[in-house]
Amino acid sequence: MRTICSVLFLIIYLVLSLPVQGILWIYQKKNREKADYISLRIVQWGFRVIQFFSGVKPEIKGLENIPEDEPVLFVGNHLGFFDVILTYPLMKRRTGYIAKKEFEKVPLLPIWMKRLYCIFLDRSNPKEGLKGILEAISYVKEGVSIFIFPEGTRSRDGKLGEFKAGALKISQKTKCPIIPVAITGTDDVFENHFPWIKKRPVQITFCEAIYPDALEPEDKKHLSDYTHRKLEEYLREQRG
Repeated sequence: MRTICSVLFLIIYLVLSLPVQGILWIYQKKNREKADYISLRIVQWGFRVIQFFSGVKPEIKGLENIPEDEPVLFVGNHLGFFDVILTYPLMKRRTGYIAKKEFEKVPLLPIWMKRLYCIFLDRSNPKEGLKGILEAISYVKEGVSIFIFPEGTRSRDGKLGEFKAGALKISQKTKCPIIPVAITGTDDVFENHFPWIKKRPVQITFCEAIYPDALEPEDKKHLSDYTHRKLEEYLREQRG
């Protein structure tokens, strides 16, 4: 029932929200930022409904670590679809996610994603990948936070994989703080039982902010490795 209700709701939501998209498209010409926040709250509500149907009640820690007055780069480990469904409702500011290009093929979904500053990344094309990173940098400069899963794909064994080259350039070029996000349990909600959704314990921790300019020169030079190491430490602690 969890799976059926979640899928049916998603389909109905995407269809019925089309007129809303039209209204927001008109309204954004008058007040783009307010239209963005209305879009944010609408999608957050949708994800909360899916979360309700799934029965998942994640344990959330560290929300106080997220700066409220500036955009940030969220860097999370990637386990499955519910990483986004459970983290997006927690975003207070406009936040775009970097997603794989395949999501552009899903009917209706890309309309909302593009409105919410999501960036579709072609992992097989380095040139297009660089273009996506540059787009993310421009969004951060406009005050939009970015959430990235720098492993490039979800982990199959729960271990944190290597970060793809260039992922942390968003912070290096904008000087925005990095918030590591340690996620455990989301793969056991869906991927481990595909195609069924199961009620499982999930933990999400927003870790202490990393300010690149405050790091030691060597850590600043190897920011990706430093962030990877920190996130790995948080994950190890979270798994107990």
